[in-house]
Amino acid sequence: MSVPFPADMRLLLVHKQKASARVRFLRFPHGLCAFEALPKLSTLFEAPPSSQVELHPSLYLRAAEAALGLENGGLALEGEFSASVDTPDGPIRVRLATFTGIDPPFEVAERLGGKFIAITEARGCAPAELELLRQAYTVLMG
Repeated sequence: MSVPFPADMRLLLVHKQKASARVRFLRFPHGLCAFEALPKLSTLFEAPPSSQVELHPSLYLRAAEAALGLENGGLALEGEFSASVDTPDGPIRVRLATFTGIDPPFEVAERLGGKFIAITEARGCAPAELELLRQAYTVLMG
């Protein structure tokens, strides 16, 4: 899937049920980050590197909505989450976006060859992805 994202940006996509607070992450065939896998040997920075100019993440949300076939407003940015991953090719920023619908868009996941998973179903993911999920879950559950 070709999404106009910079090479140093990824999104975690999650649905949080408003009534029950059930949290499910969208897992792609390549991993948990949209729309491209993190490089092998990736690790999370304990402290994010000092940032240079960065485009506002809402631009990426609109591109992600288009790529997923969602209406404008189908994703919302979780402003409290921001992570940086150290990779052999340089740092990658990771942001967290939530699906705004009442139910997860299962048809989107199926069309992409992915599925929605609970954090407990993330076994087998790369260590950096597991740490990203842990941090995201902490933000979501406040």
